[in-house]
Amino acid sequence: MGRVRKALGRPVGIGVLVVAVVAAGLGLYWFQPWKLWQDTTVREALPAAVAPSASAAGTPSPAPEPRTLADGELISHEHATSGTVRLVRLPDGSHVVRLEDLDTSNGPDLRVWLTDAPVRDGRAGWHVFDDGEHVSLGRLKGNKGSQNYPVPAGVDPSRFTSVSIWCDRFDVSFGAAELARA
Repeated sequence: MGRVRKALGRPVGIGVLVVAVVAAGLGLYWFQPWKLWQDTTVREALPAAVAPSASAAGTPSPAPEPRTLADGELISHEHATSGTVRLVRLPDGSHVVRLEDLDTSNGPDLRVWLTDAPVRDGRAGWHVFDDGEHVSLGRLKGNKGSQNYPVPAGVDPSRFTSVSIWCDRFDVSFGAAELARA
């Protein structure tokens, strides 16, 4: 015990202690390990069709329905990931990427990306999504459940072939789905 006090009383001992505390704090901030045990569940409905309008004869015409243009199953990359991805055109002509029954790990700085990269199994697919063209649709709302991500106006969704749950902090895919045209 006396040796520890003597070492901490020296400038070198204090410097090492300060560096260790700062490194531990930065490591906790960077990796955010507590998120591995925190789940956020989101249950969003697909955006509704517009209310029916009356036709010239006075009878209501049916509201146009959202239409699935492409879909795919999520596969695991860095973390176990499952669920379905759908690219949906809404009646107003806008598009959303819909994640259904998503189940993945929580993590720091997770994003939903629409990409032109091929989906590969295993470690070969972890880092490919930032190599080509991609559009970030925003932060992942929750690591479980069903949720919608609007495709920005001016983005042609037909140019993209996959969706990735992307960890921007570590440049790695948690999981991804190849979009097969419906």
